[in-house]
Amino acid sequence: MEKKPFIVLTGPTAVGKTALSIALAHRINGAVISADSMQVYKYMDIGSAKITPQEMDGVDHYLVDEFLPDEEFNIVVFQKRAKEALNRIYEKGQIPIIVGGTGFYIRALVYDTSFDDNEGDDSYRKELEEYAKTRGAHALHEKLKEIDPVSYEAIHENNVKRVIRALEYYRQTGKPISRHNEEEHKKASPYNFAYFVLTDDRQKLYDRIEKRVDLMMEQGLLEEVTKLKGMGYHRDMVSMQGLGYKEILDYLDGKISLEEAEYRIKLETRHFAKRQLTWFRREQDVIWLDKSHFRYDDAKILDTICDYLEKKQII
Repeated sequence: MEKKPFIVLTGPTAVGKTALSIALAHRINGAVISADSMQVYKYMDIGSAKITPQEMDGVDHYLVDEFLPDEEFNIVVFQKRAKEALNRIYEKGQIPIIVGGTGFYIRALVYDTSFDDNEGDDSYRKELEEYAKTRGAHALHEKLKEIDPVSYEAIHENNVKRVIRALEYYRQTGKPISRHNEEEHKKASPYNFAYFVLTDDRQKLYDRIEKRVDLMMEQGLLEEVTKLKGMGYHRDMVSMQGLGYKEILDYLDGKISLEEAEYRIKLETRHFAKRQLTWFRREQDVIWLDKSHFRYDDAKILDTICDYLEKKQII
């Protein structure tokens, strides 16, 4: 059976994926599936740098603004909903473009990763959730060190849900989830795909992050988080652990100054971009697009992408 076309356009936060993805979609009759763990939530527009209807410029987008901040959204939910979106896109005769910076989500879709999501006994999960609440995220994360050092390095300690999943998987199967993920990763993709990673000079990227955070503050990030808090959304929710949201919550709770919150958002976003680049370097079949090599000419980058897609008979 002939493999269906599938394009990934990813890269670190603030590198400029959005504008390029819209131009590409117009060129090839594409539709976008967001692989962003925050833009999926309603009411969380500024802190997630969510694409606006104007920026979409008539291009169909899926998994943007579809979940309430207190709804369950994880890798398994993402994969299920993204596959549904793929089917709708193919039915319309369009080409899917997966855009976003959550590498774990992208991998699950590209290689159709199987998740042994055991929904049976959840007592151990509840025990771990309680442990995280009483002892903290760092102490929970340390539990991974001995049983799964690969996951220990790969999963940030603030990502409590993924840490718990890794610990739970080990309890259920007796093997590290990192080994399971590696086995899944060796599978051939069911798609005829191209995986592009847009990147830039590190300092230029960090400068863009600084400016983006400044713009978020000007646009009303403080007011956005204040409103979310007033609606009953709190820091124990995965959505409110997102970059920008947890720091502003700390300010609203009187733990830090607004200046400190802004500084932490910039620092954590830089760290996040660094982790993203580390993840993409480990991926296979990746085509790197360094903006500096193209002298920041978006038209040349777009032409290079389309030339490659034609060679691979994706378009």
